[in-house]
Amino acid sequence: MMQGCSMVKVRSLRWQKTRSLKLLDDGLTVWCETKSSRKGESQQTFAVTEVDCVREGCQSDALRRLSGTVPDEQCFTVIFKGSRKSLDLMCPSAVEAQRWVRGLRFLKERVTCMTQKEKLDHWIQGYLKRADENQDGKMTYDEVRRLLQMINIDLNEQHTRCLFKRCDKSCDGRLDHNEIEEFCRELMRRPELDAVFRHYSSNGSVLSTAELRDFLGDQGEDASLNHTQNLILTYEFNAWAKEKMLMTQNGFTTYMLSMENDVFNPDHAQIYQDMTCPLTHYFISSSHNTYLTKDQVTSASSTEPYIRALNQGCRCVELDCWDGDKGEPAIYHGHTLTSKVPFKEVIETINQYAFKASPYPLILSLENHCSVEQQAVMAKHLRNILGKKLLTKPFSDLPLNELPSPEELRGRILVKGKRHTPHLGQLGKNGSFASFSSSSEDDQTSINKNTPKSDPAKVCSKLSLELSELVVYCKSVSFRGFESASKIPPDEMSSFSENEALRLIKDSGKLFVRHNIRQLSRIYPSGQRLQSSNFDPQEMWNCGCHMVALNFQTPGEQMDLNQGRFLPNGRCGYILKPSFMCSPTSNFNPENTGGGPGHTPTQLTIRIISAQQLPKINTEKATSIVDPQVLVEIHGVAIDKAKNKTPRIDNNGFNPRWNCTLSFQLQVPELALVRFVVEDHDHTAKNDFVGQFTLPFTSLRTGYRHVHLLKADGSSLSPATLFIHVKVSRRGVPVKSVVERMAMAKEKK
Repeated sequence: MMQGCSMVKVRSLRWQKTRSLKLLDDGLTVWCETKSSRKGESQQTFAVTEVDCVREGCQSDALRRLSGTVPDEQCFTVIFKGSRKSLDLMCPSAVEAQRWVRGLRFLKERVTCMTQKEKLDHWIQGYLKRADENQDGKMTYDEVRRLLQMINIDLNEQHTRCLFKRCDKSCDGRLDHNEIEEFCRELMRRPELDAVFRHYSSNGSVLSTAELRDFLGDQGEDASLNHTQNLILTYEFNAWAKEKMLMTQNGFTTYMLSMENDVFNPDHAQIYQDMTCPLTHYFISSSHNTYLTKDQVTSASSTEPYIRALNQGCRCVELDCWDGDKGEPAIYHGHTLTSKVPFKEVIETINQYAFKASPYPLILSLENHCSVEQQAVMAKHLRNILGKKLLTKPFSDLPLNELPSPEELRGRILVKGKRHTPHLGQLGKNGSFASFSSSSEDDQTSINKNTPKSDPAKVCSKLSLELSELVVYCKSVSFRGFESASKIPPDEMSSFSENEALRLIKDSGKLFVRHNIRQLSRIYPSGQRLQSSNFDPQEMWNCGCHMVALNFQTPGEQMDLNQGRFLPNGRCGYILKPSFMCSPTSNFNPENTGGGPGHTPTQLTIRIISAQQLPKINTEKATSIVDPQVLVEIHGVAIDKAKNKTPRIDNNGFNPRWNCTLSFQLQVPELALVRFVVEDHDHTAKNDFVGQFTLPFTSLRTGYRHVHLLKADGSSLSPATLFIHVKVSRRGVPVKSVVERMAMAKEKK
């Protein structure tokens, strides 16, 4: 890979261009050379950290269309995180393709396994190489100033010269390799971490096992002798200290920077919740118009968004089905300029990726606009492609009292759509029957408002018997009010537009909560959101709604909340609702401000201490340096919704320090999400987004913690972090561990 290879970049049968790819010396950056007659030679790079996955063969939309015309074994696709377009490449031989596929996957795995310290070292080394203009391995004072601008810090002239002279042992006005290392060590010092270390160390140089156990106890962690000694053996590199079972300042810093000290509870990174409750007891990660890459009017329809959603743990994807060419149904946004993708291709993609990120049931939400004939084709593809994964009949013929659990439905795919048992004489000649439920989401709301219950024929549509039979446990019906809903079987569910759901929450919040204990509900965005914007999902979760469907292709606060909500439980796409939202006699009302079920008054205090290695926002202007400020937001029931922020720090994105305390009073902590946002303050315009991290309050760890920030698209912003201290108290009593907090909440109920 480091020797380079000439490949062909492929977009279509006609558009194929030669590209030279080469792995650079850092082992993490790929250089891509392109020659243009108009622009001459230009260079482009991508980092391994930007790569989401590498697919062998013709597995992208573009290469799949060329299948048979290009050699499958010589092709591969690099899929990037975020909105960057994927790279379809054809190598000169199958051996070369395998070399690059295996190599990129190996490097990606290596990056995943890097410690925070290794990421920091690589990060600074990359900037050092760029700042060394003449590439002589030494750095002049001007090159050091350039480095500081690159890494987002504006040190004053006097301090910079003083630090430069202190490190310039040879006194020749240039820093050699060892002197550069010392300069960087001085830059990377963490006085705030040193202060924590000294607070627990009796001699200021090492932590004894007992002192480290005191620290762990204050953190609300396992402070046992065995665990403490294991931490020393894992994070301490000094052989003498390790032998004496002591932890030095360097070992302590390494531990504090590790994921083991992350603000998110690592126990929640695996499936830990009870998965044997009925489906209606869970929030279910859900996508709206999953096939779209961007807006609702002109964007492309593709299989790629399905792959991205499924890999994020999404458990309910949407398929808008219309009659297509040559008798094959297609998926696209009807009556718009969006492109079409064959239904069969989408089902093949779903079959391949359905259970890669989660073993629990996947729900296919069909919005069916097809003719009876093409509905039969849909049913055939579903059966033939999905095979035994597709659930085609209930587990029992007995009357259903409650829906099966995610565990019972493990590895199965369910179809959500219309199902009808025809009455005598209703079955048509072609094996279809009349259906009296709408085929579109928007029509369902209009039925509720405009269609008399006595005249269902006005919304009659034909439904294929073959497709109808595949609907099990998720039969779509129009919502006729809470009184009627209490009498229908648990396998019938309704979809609500965001506006209809908000009206019901406001008018009948408690009844909606009870409805969602027995019946599944799906909420979808307003049809007026043409740019694929999203609504606030928290308002729907507050009422126990299960499938709160968002446009996964649109980054922003709403998708941050969705990612945070489904971060725990191994990111499997199912989150067990609080117990007060699962009892048939529940009196929980999200609009209630005066106590009741779920109300456990809790004080959350977060001290924002510092940030590390924040990225530059204006990369085109070398002298531009961020003025960061941190916002902490609480998203929960209306009474808990709050936001507070630190002051800004001028011209320092490298190691700004605030030491600012923010306090919040929570009433229903089990529904709350905590969102950390870093912005670049702007006096004249809206602040620029830098990074964020969102997690449930129930997964938030107390004590000194690092928050590993994410980009707007949800991918890692490594090595950027926040350093914070978290304190939780109830009735004035500090609560340290997550287990203690949950136990106190149960006692309250």
